[in-house]
Amino acid sequence: MKLNYKFSNLLGCVYRKGNLVFSSDGEKLLSPVGNRVTVYDLKNSRSNTLQAESTLNITSMALSPNGNLLIAVNEEGVAILVNISNGAILYRYEFHSPIECIKFSPDGRKFAVTKGNSVLVYNTPGQTAEINPFIVDKRFLGMHDVTLSIDWTSDSRVLCVGSKDMNAYVIATQRFENLLFKPLGGHKDAVVANFFQRDSLDLITISELGELCVWESDTDLIDLVPEGSVIAEDSERSSDEESETEGQSSKRHKAEKRLDGKKLKKDYRDYVYFTRTNKFSLKEGNGRVTAADFNKTTNILVTGFETGIFLIHEMPHFVAISSLRISEQSITALTMNPSGDWIAIGSSGLGQLAVIDWMSMSFILKQQGHFNNMQCLAYSPDGRLIATGGDDCKVKLWDVTDSFCFYTFTEHTAPVTGIVFNNKSKAVLSSSLDGTVQAFDVIKYRNFRTFTAPAKRSTQFSCLAIDPSGDMVTAGAKDNFEIYLWYMKTGQLINILGGHEGPVSQLTFTASHSILASASWDHTVRLWDVLSKEGKVAREVIQMSSDALAVTYRPDGRELAVATLDGQITVWDVHSATLTHTIEGRHDLGYTRRENDKISAKKASESKSFRTLCYTADGSCLLAGGQSKNICIYSVADQILLKKFEITCNLSLDGISEFLDRRKMTEWGNLAAIDDGQGDRSHGISLPGVKKPDFSSRQFKPEVRVSCVQFSPTGMSWAATTTEGLMVYTIASNVVFDPFDFAADITPASIRQTLAETNYRDALLKAFRLNEKSLITEVIEQIPVNESYISQNLPEVYVDKILGFVAWQIEQSVHLQFYTLWAKKMLEAQATSLKTRPASIPVINALQKGLSRMECIEGVYEYVTGMLDFMKNVSKSPASTDRVVEDMELTVE
Repeated sequence: MKLNYKFSNLLGCVYRKGNLVFSSDGEKLLSPVGNRVTVYDLKNSRSNTLQAESTLNITSMALSPNGNLLIAVNEEGVAILVNISNGAILYRYEFHSPIECIKFSPDGRKFAVTKGNSVLVYNTPGQTAEINPFIVDKRFLGMHDVTLSIDWTSDSRVLCVGSKDMNAYVIATQRFENLLFKPLGGHKDAVVANFFQRDSLDLITISELGELCVWESDTDLIDLVPEGSVIAEDSERSSDEESETEGQSSKRHKAEKRLDGKKLKKDYRDYVYFTRTNKFSLKEGNGRVTAADFNKTTNILVTGFETGIFLIHEMPHFVAISSLRISEQSITALTMNPSGDWIAIGSSGLGQLAVIDWMSMSFILKQQGHFNNMQCLAYSPDGRLIATGGDDCKVKLWDVTDSFCFYTFTEHTAPVTGIVFNNKSKAVLSSSLDGTVQAFDVIKYRNFRTFTAPAKRSTQFSCLAIDPSGDMVTAGAKDNFEIYLWYMKTGQLINILGGHEGPVSQLTFTASHSILASASWDHTVRLWDVLSKEGKVAREVIQMSSDALAVTYRPDGRELAVATLDGQITVWDVHSATLTHTIEGRHDLGYTRRENDKISAKKASESKSFRTLCYTADGSCLLAGGQSKNICIYSVADQILLKKFEITCNLSLDGISEFLDRRKMTEWGNLAAIDDGQGDRSHGISLPGVKKPDFSSRQFKPEVRVSCVQFSPTGMSWAATTTEGLMVYTIASNVVFDPFDFAADITPASIRQTLAETNYRDALLKAFRLNEKSLITEVIEQIPVNESYISQNLPEVYVDKILGFVAWQIEQSVHLQFYTLWAKKMLEAQATSLKTRPASIPVINALQKGLSRMECIEGVYEYVTGMLDFMKNVSKSPASTDRVVEDMELTVE
């Protein structure tokens, strides 16, 4: 089994905190999700999370105008320089202080950073041949409090900075005779946003209280005089005045009138003067301003408030266009695309992200993750969908292809504890602590069935399972320790299984028979034959050494793996109920400690254990996760750890570090135990009934853990619900050279020579031995499909490889009919061998996933999918009799 799985995407968390950034073409949106960055392709409706990972949550970002470089800064001021094309980190740099705002200049040659009460201007990395790409070009002081916002003029020579000292500062990044440093007052609170108008020094400043000031400059950008330039004589100036435009002349006369009679060391025309022409109040927001953005092309100003309202105005005359509300939570981030048509809005309170076309008042993108921990997940049998349930009482459906949540079910009133698809992927079921099991139609997006316990036995359900036929639904109780069985079609309660003396932690069915396994805190795992007359009595009772926390069957149903509270994973033979393998996994979880722990990391690891188990698609390995940042893959036969995946290095979560931070240790105790401020509002705990502002809110640090892991039916990926969100790992597809059964005489030239000699079988096998996808595609597309002898005379080891390649091409290639015919010929020729090999199930599932998108090709679809169902059922049952596969006509519409 290949273990080169790599992190590919983060679902379930669309926005955490920080600013949003559009690409220069406006087609992509970058959103910070914890210590990573997700890129949303709005044109193609796809999302992808970059591989780059910071050590803390990202709070500010800036994208270079050419779209190649991203600078992301975390909570402690550590910046990472990221190559957008491949997500690689090019450099790490420490600002040694939190950064409120970072912004590239329009020409892309510099970027400015607010640090404390100063502003730093850096050369863009790559501009100079230096080992350290972060070279400070200018440092500006003079602000009396923390600086909050930055904006550049269109020519990248002047910037404006907003500060908590209630002033805005116009600063020249180059030395000019008539401009260097100009403070602008007039506000009663911190200046949270400031914007220059297009090709002008005129600007807009906005305070946190909602005061908006419009400032007009008496000098144009082209009139800024670089230092050292020769100042023209009066005669020359008079000749220039004759050529002035009407607007420039009016600005000059205004300056003359204001400064008339004043004695200046230099000529007054050498100084830039700003006048506040208007002052407006943003009262419609009913709260404090939290975010704002201004589009210089369309002169559209958007302001967001803590009440969830955002206002749209046309400047500079402050013409109200619209007032909208997307949430009851505070708007944390707000930005417009370069054309000014779309507005991206982020709210960290509930983890919401929306992109709105404000002209048509329609949503381009509307996503919200689970705003509490995710507890469970399930892949659909065809591998196209993922369903997740969380503590926010919601069930969400995610499309694996585009990584978007396309529907949310909200029928539950308590945390969701279990989730599962039926065998046809047309329904998803979920259990909850509200005492119900809900069945949702994935096609019509409605709740069509609710399963409950009898009124006298009302309980909370802690786990859920459905039998392979999809006819029976079972749920385990948390308080009365019983297992309930219902009939799927009618919702009628069939049976109540008793015998456990502790809460039921997990249920699972075998893939071929209706043998139910239940794990409980009473140190037992019980096997139930639910279809027999003695179904109320456990067929087998397997005694564990500690509380059983997770249980799972091998795909062929012959083996059972159990995770217990003492950190062990035990593997049992189902038919004889004997122990076959034992894996000691406690030390593999890693030594970590929480900030408030009074014991060492090694001692704390004794209380950790695996809470979720899953077999790989071929049944040879186990995937395990629990109270740790590590997910482990074990070889069952060898009882060894094959690979360990570290899901995050985010120090904003608790339980990441092995040692305490000595900088937080004082003679009075650990500073981590002190709540020194309002903290992150998204993690605030408010008292019941308290209205905003909640002065009693406390902050907390979520602890990293893995609540559920699940392998895709195709075996090409697996997913885990973690504190960070739903993390998806896929097999790395960027392997340049990965040959199989390689020999020195196998080269591209020899393969093409064999193909030219019409020796199709040998050419195909050599291409798969070299294992280059482009070469395999070249060979297979030159082989006539009617050459049936090729598919009939293949070594067994190549059958799965060819079927897997055909399944991949069905999803990627435009030659749908060609590869579908290949699938048909291969299944006809290899039916007997496929049904006796359970390891072929992942390949069959991959074919089903690809063919499920081609329902328009009716004849091929019905024939091949029917045969795949037959192969899957036969391969799961070793005692099945042989069946003859009949030929069918191929019809394509």
